[in-house]
Amino acid sequence: MGKRKIVILRKEPTGFLPKSVRAESRMYISSVYMNRQPLKGVTAEESKKYLNGILDVGPEHVDWPKHEKLYWTNMSIMVPFGGVELNISTSTDGEPEDIEDWLRYKWILKHPHVGLNKEEMIGDIKKRFFIQDTQRDLRQANNKIQLLKDADKEFIKLSDNKSDMRRVYRLLANDNPDRLTDLEIENRLYSLKSDKPSRFIRISQDKHLKMKSEIEEMISAEILRKIGNQIIYQDDILGDTLRDTVIHLSDKKNSGKLTTLRAKLKEAYI
Repeated sequence: MGKRKIVILRKEPTGFLPKSVRAESRMYISSVYMNRQPLKGVTAEESKKYLNGILDVGPEHVDWPKHEKLYWTNMSIMVPFGGVELNISTSTDGEPEDIEDWLRYKWILKHPHVGLNKEEMIGDIKKRFFIQDTQRDLRQANNKIQLLKDADKEFIKLSDNKSDMRRVYRLLANDNPDRLTDLEIENRLYSLKSDKPSRFIRISQDKHLKMKSEIEEMISAEILRKIGNQIIYQDDILGDTLRDTVIHLSDKKNSGKLTTLRAKLKEAYI
């Protein structure tokens, strides 16, 4: 909702052409076919809603499919040296202010030659254009900041529990924390938190943190074996994943097995 404009920019041709020549050159985002049909930017229902009034016939007309196909077949956007702006603003009820610009925007979002940003275009040889969306970029940057702030809050809470810090480190770093001091754990975990904030938060808040850490510790002590993702005790597969193994060992009918495994883990440190 609200005012929003984006700019479509192009990858400039390489070589030794003067800037004045490149500035005058024309590059087009043209129609492409996907599964033998021209690429469409919207769903069938959206097409009926927004192309009604733009095409020469209405959605109920027998020739609607032909006209609709021709519309997308002829879709083309000329991108000059400085880019081309599209108005994708919407009203309070979510309806586009400029329907044709909005349709072009929906179309380029799916277009194989258009990147969502410059980095995506550079990383894909097939892409020759990209979308500059200042509002989106600001939102994404702020989302990252909020995520890092949330991770910092979780880290501060975790710092009060050295045992849980070691558990989180074991799962996040896939490393044995027993050989490290508390200070080393804190320093390393802080770096991991900054590099992988989403995963750090997910592991820190996991209600099965203690059990998962115990299982990984049992694997390190060679009480359990891990083949691929499967976790095995003797000849018994406890689970196809760590999560499955937690469910298996949390089942009351397997409490005796869990007690045995914990006793073996305790013996391993004697």
